[in-house]
Amino acid sequence: MARLRYFDAKEVIRPQERPLVAAHSEFLRTGRIPRDRRHWLAEERRYLTHDEVAAKTGRKLQAAGEKTHQHINGFHHSIQFPKMIFHRTLEDSPHLGYCHVTAARTKFARYEEVSWAFYIANFYSEIGDNDNFFERIDVGYSRMYFAVAIKPGEESSEKMTIDRSVRGNGLLFRTHDPQAAIRNILLLGARNEQLREIIRQL
Repeated sequence: MARLRYFDAKEVIRPQERPLVAAHSEFLRTGRIPRDRRHWLAEERRYLTHDEVAAKTGRKLQAAGEKTHQHINGFHHSIQFPKMIFHRTLEDSPHLGYCHVTAARTKFARYEEVSWAFYIANFYSEIGDNDNFFERIDVGYSRMYFAVAIKPGEESSEKMTIDRSVRGNGLLFRTHDPQAAIRNILLLGARNEQLREIIRQL
């Protein structure tokens, strides 16, 4: 697949409605040198490197992660999550990426204790069943919020990997709705059934 190329959209000059008069004609007619940007030579688009695109994407993901962490920790003093914000961009598509927001342990359904991590991505996709974490990426939705069960990475370079023994694929929830995501995270973090019941009614 060909590598994607990115250009700085801010630098594109929009065509003007008035017809453009040649700069030398304007000078001969009026004696003024036109300073209007429309008279300059057409500029080439400034293409961005993949590193520049990844840096821009990373800043947006970090900001989204910070804001989401504030929301979930602002709900109730008894439900507090550690701030563990870091991001990654996809290697061949650096305009796409995901941000790790927090991680915790909880009793989950029939599982005694599950370690899990919560993420935000700037696309929507299936969570892959193998080493390919994201499958069938859909950029139709601007965000995806998801939590996966995790365990220490034994046969991997990663410190933590998805614990696929939980629910078959390790996925605890996945949504494009920020309110549903926060509700699910709060349910995972609630220490007792009474608090969970309050959260379910939100």
